[in-house]
Amino acid sequence: MFAFLRKSSGQPRKILILLGHPDKETTCGHLADSYETGARQAGHEVRRINIGELTFDPILHKGYKTVQELEPDLVMVQEAFKWAGHVVILYPNWWSSMPALLKGMFDRMFLPGFAYNFHQFGWDKLLKGKTGRVIITMDNWPLLARVMFGDYTNEITNAILGFSGIKPVHIWKVGPLKHMNEIEKNDCIDKAFALGGQAF
Repeated sequence: MFAFLRKSSGQPRKILILLGHPDKETTCGHLADSYETGARQAGHEVRRINIGELTFDPILHKGYKTVQELEPDLVMVQEAFKWAGHVVILYPNWWSSMPALLKGMFDRMFLPGFAYNFHQFGWDKLLKGKTGRVIITMDNWPLLARVMFGDYTNEITNAILGFSGIKPVHIWKVGPLKHMNEIEKNDCIDKAFALGGQAF
């Protein structure tokens, strides 16, 4: 059914699943559950983080002018990124961007010494060697949203994950949710399961 998926290497992978929707009882949450189930059943190691269950301040009160000490939950997320070979991030498209809580997490924890280090002739990508999968849900038609508002995936693929060395980053845009029937929604759940099994 899912012939588009690459063939599995047969080697188990370390997968971080980060649910970027503050509410896990959503389509994003159900897709994350299905991906996780598929990955675990295929023998992959999985760490699951639900951003709505973390405790941290998403606001950089002084920008990057002063050091804002990381809360224990953000340190834990950093360690999960370091551990993983494949990073899966799921979130809804709100105003052509990610939820503020997820953006705040990246603002706080994607720091020098963790995600990158600048030097005279560029920067070191400290998360190099990892791959990514981003699943974005929306009520609009993905292609229509792209035509109307531009590439709303550039922020996560290039400016955040790609900047730190995570590539390739594969995008799956799920929508329009408001116009999907139950069969179509179940097909998406099945696809998430298959992607998890392939660690893709």
